[in-house]
Amino acid sequence: MSLTAKRILVTGGAGFLGSHLCDRLVAAGHDVLCVDNFFTGRKANVAHLLGKSNFELARHDVTFPYFVEVDEIYNLACPASPIHYQHDPVQTTKTSVHGAINMLGLAKRVGAKVLQASTSEVYGDPIEHPQPESYWGNVNPIGPRSCYDEGKRCAETLFFDYHRQHGLRIKVMRIFNTYGPRMHPEDGRVVSNFIMQALRGEPITLYGDGEQTRSFCYVDDMIEGMIRLMETGDDVTGPINIGNPAEFTIRALAEEVVAQIGATGGFIHKELPENDPRQRRPDIAMAEKLLGWAPTVPLAEGLKPTIAYFRGLLEAG
Repeated sequence: MSLTAKRILVTGGAGFLGSHLCDRLVAAGHDVLCVDNFFTGRKANVAHLLGKSNFELARHDVTFPYFVEVDEIYNLACPASPIHYQHDPVQTTKTSVHGAINMLGLAKRVGAKVLQASTSEVYGDPIEHPQPESYWGNVNPIGPRSCYDEGKRCAETLFFDYHRQHGLRIKVMRIFNTYGPRMHPEDGRVVSNFIMQALRGEPITLYGDGEQTRSFCYVDDMIEGMIRLMETGDDVTGPINIGNPAEFTIRALAEEVVAQIGATGGFIHKELPENDPRQRRPDIAMAEKLLGWAPTVPLAEGLKPTIAYFRGLLEAG
């Protein structure tokens, strides 16, 4: 390990975002410890790293304390798609809250810098558009999505209280819709849903009128923003929005997927899920100013490797 290399813990490291983060950190020469309980993460996502001397994989659930000597912690552990986080909502809240407490406690003990992967879901179904970090949100505290929304909001509270009370070096990023290779094919998210349905020749499912909007950030851009935030000085705590401000209707996304795949299954409409946000777009002025970061991959380009990944999964059976 070089003198500039760090010992870095990545929780949820075998998940979609976590595995891409591990790739970047290992390639940079850091000593990376990836922990995951494999509820939604998959060993296949990090299998290519297992032979490397600066990568280690451990099965662990962050709702239990973890003891290790590290310099930095990226806390990404938590199911992030509605299908997965609503499967066991109590455990989802525990993962966000107890997981944050345990990682903050570890950071406090060993003097590590710690980053929390928060979410645009803290804004709920936003009244203010686009969403700046100063917006407090419009969240239902007792709905079916609350386990995730409120769990992440509480995690942010804990991070800032540890920072104020104990002087902990913290970073909080609010992740907007992200897509790319290694997304779980059955996670119920709109990008993976549309691609899998189109590849199988099934009708594309649109909820509501399809006019609700989202902003889609390619995974490589997201990881670049995450690393830049971690590398800022101690005066930069966040929360900082990381996402792509290019806004698309869900119908426009479906049409782009259909065009790239050449699908002919058509569309079907279903009722909009409860508390599903009507619009979502990040204000990234703070990321541009403090991190020098802005996304570089347009949706049409990012969909190409994403579709290729899902096509490979289907062909492999």
